[in-house]
Amino acid sequence: MTETEHAAGSPRAGEAWPSLPLDTWTDTYTTLHRWTQIVGKIRLARAPMLNHWWQTTLYVTCRGLTTAPMPHGTRRFQIDFDFIDHRLLIQADDGKHESIPLAPCSVADFHQEVMARLRALGLETRIWTMPVEIEDPIPFEADHTHASYDPDHANRCWRMLGQAARVMQAFRGGFLGKASPVHFFWGGFDLAVTRFSGRRAPLHPGVPGLADWVTQEAYSHEVSSCGIWPGDASTGGPAFYAYAYPEPPGFAEARVRPDAAFYSREKGEFLLPYDAVRRAASPEGDLLAFFQDTYATAADLGRWDRDALERGPTG
Repeated sequence: MTETEHAAGSPRAGEAWPSLPLDTWTDTYTTLHRWTQIVGKIRLARAPMLNHWWQTTLYVTCRGLTTAPMPHGTRRFQIDFDFIDHRLLIQADDGKHESIPLAPCSVADFHQEVMARLRALGLETRIWTMPVEIEDPIPFEADHTHASYDPDHANRCWRMLGQAARVMQAFRGGFLGKASPVHFFWGGFDLAVTRFSGRRAPLHPGVPGLADWVTQEAYSHEVSSCGIWPGDASTGGPAFYAYAYPEPPGFAEARVRPDAAFYSREKGEFLLPYDAVRRAASPEGDLLAFFQDTYATAADLGRWDRDALERGPTG
């Protein structure tokens, strides 16, 4: 393999599950988080409403993240992050397209460039420019603070999400009840998949950084959810998570596989360090065990009708 291929983001041998310590790419992460919010808010503005805000999410592709097609009058268009060639692609169904390099630049400049390219394609879209689920948010057009982009770390993040998505899709396949797609929430910068009991949930009390009515739509029904995000100061790196809403009594005290998993009282969810998974003899096996055990705990304690909801015998 040539150096050029490495530079383009091709995985090195043995790095199917790439390392991504948070302190090695914090600046790129905080910038990319805001870039994905700009694109995600375009999807929010254009896509028709779906339950639990599913119309707003992005999806993992073989090259990065995509909005999937969005309507604009009688036209359709989509926006893709390409983390191999490091470009943002805007493509319309009439063949017109624009391409923006992914390189160090401020959030303000990125926002301005994206909006200009949409106007050039006749796809002008107005968005609310305040970031969400972020401490000390700065409107996109005024954010000259966050301006970092390291292609290797962006590529590693996408490859991590791709591996997680592959396992999460396999996990999703065992459920016959209502389940979300495996999708990327740009607010929390996390990839998630959610199973539903089919019952209404009590009114959610809300979370910081989001309007209560937004959260209450997201959690209108009982859920068991799992996913991955790049982590924070408390984890030091990426972590898989799993939680239930409403959380049934006894959930926090349950023992789940693998041994590295634990319940975080601070976050109100089970966590499994990504590094423990990628270093395991069977990353897929350990991760599926984590997803299955946390779901089964939520379903059993919450008295879900597992025989009706699952493919094959429960237990």
